[in-house]
Amino acid sequence: MTIMDISTITTQPFSDQRPGTSGLRKKVRVFQTPHYLENFVQSIFDTQTDLKGGTLVLGGDGRYYNREAIQIIIRMAAANGVAKVIVGQSGLLSTPAASCIIRKYQTSGGIILSASHNPGGPNEDFGIKFNTANGGPAPEGVTEAIYTRTREINEYRTLTADEIDLDTPGTQTLGDTRVEIVDPVADYAALMEHLFDFERIRQLFGAGLFSMRFDAMHAITGPYARHILEEMLGAEPGSVINGEPKEDFGGAHPDPNLVHAHELVALTSGRGAVDFGAASDGDGDRNMILGRNFFVTPSDSLAVMAANAHHIKGYASGISGVARSMPTSQAADRVAEALGLDCYETPTGWKFFSNLLDARRITLCGEESFGTGSDHVREKDGLWAVLFWLNLLAVRKQSVAAIVQEHWRRFGRNFYTRHDYEGIDTAAANGVVTHLQARLAELPGSALDGYTVDYADNFAYTDPVDGSVSENQGIRIGFTDGSRIVYRLSGTGTEGATLRVYLEAYEPDPDKQNRETAEVMQPLVTIATALAEIESRTGRKEPTVIT
Repeated sequence: MTIMDISTITTQPFSDQRPGTSGLRKKVRVFQTPHYLENFVQSIFDTQTDLKGGTLVLGGDGRYYNREAIQIIIRMAAANGVAKVIVGQSGLLSTPAASCIIRKYQTSGGIILSASHNPGGPNEDFGIKFNTANGGPAPEGVTEAIYTRTREINEYRTLTADEIDLDTPGTQTLGDTRVEIVDPVADYAALMEHLFDFERIRQLFGAGLFSMRFDAMHAITGPYARHILEEMLGAEPGSVINGEPKEDFGGAHPDPNLVHAHELVALTSGRGAVDFGAASDGDGDRNMILGRNFFVTPSDSLAVMAANAHHIKGYASGISGVARSMPTSQAADRVAEALGLDCYETPTGWKFFSNLLDARRITLCGEESFGTGSDHVREKDGLWAVLFWLNLLAVRKQSVAAIVQEHWRRFGRNFYTRHDYEGIDTAAANGVVTHLQARLAELPGSALDGYTVDYADNFAYTDPVDGSVSENQGIRIGFTDGSRIVYRLSGTGTEGATLRVYLEAYEPDPDKQNRETAEVMQPLVTIATALAEIESRTGRKEPTVIT
């Protein structure tokens, strides 16, 4: 053990360090500003007092600045009295794997370095968030305490020391702090083997009649997917594509949707298509599921999981309930009603699910933004969702399309789409919401192009576990036929604002369930854009991305 002097560095507050739904995200150059990262990290240590003498989990998605930030945080952890830091080898940890390790080893929390599905590189995005001892994202009370501290901080503590070797497993010391470099995959893979019937999935691959591709998008899940899918489950070599994590994600956008994962979409389309396709994002918490010539919306994926959980080893004894974020389609609600399960509608942000999971009110949960998960960790989990689907395919011996279409015949189909207007002027985006808010009272009972408005509100949520209230979570316009339009400003970008418009139409008639989504949704698209005056207020004639 080496005794080292603690350095106290004088600093000044930054005004822009309020964490969003997934932590603090900015351009790399902002985090490289002297004292910027250090101020935020010190604010975590100042407000989360259990870390002193405790254990901290640390890792990230490998994007540009990940390794440098980890070295800074390790030195600060040692200076702030953290007894042990568990770090993923080479500084890598997927977000769900970090949650897994926090929970398995009952640590005091974790710091995850990621900007999720945002691009990486010297001129792109970086992020940091704190996860509490339950393995989940910090709740609003914690993030507000951290933010308040960033507004008043005047010094931070660090050590002057050589860099820690991040690439060699084992234990090193820094001052009085033990730094343990661990295999980032092992604990997570063991948890997956506990939840899913790996032997059954091996048989699916071993028959030689089933093919798949998993697109890791040059992000964190490459090592996880190769080990689990190819080495443990026997998928043919090459089933994992773009599997090497890169600091800039290979120059691509690590967002698993139909636009950015176009290579995977092509592999599941046309003659010679693979039977199953899947992708995950920058930090491994999102997923996209594809069958042969068939896209499964995240909303439908959650609903299918809820309806079929009894087929899966880890959930065969039953699930306690299901939850979805407010913008997510109501497909899961219909399953819950049919099966007699509790169903919760929450604001966007996994921390709201964490309370319900900790209270054992739900087992499965999901968001329309390509995130699904369960009570095994306290984060959404991309590779977990892929393994759930593989296990289901192995049990039911049907195609992805057949499973989903059978689900629609039983529960009805919720046609669904999302229009994203990215990087628009923040004032203009706020103007859209203000305009809609002013019209809410007059809309119920009115007719809009043949649709009758049933309700119109700005969604507010009272947490049934702790009683906390979250207001202004998105504008909802609901129609009497079950259709919905939702408007929400997203907090995941780093420049300008992103306006998301969610559209949903319910179709109970099996004879009408195979229509094209764009055709079904067009009347709602027309209503949504006109009602919000999007073009005149933002200057945008078309959305940036449609999913």
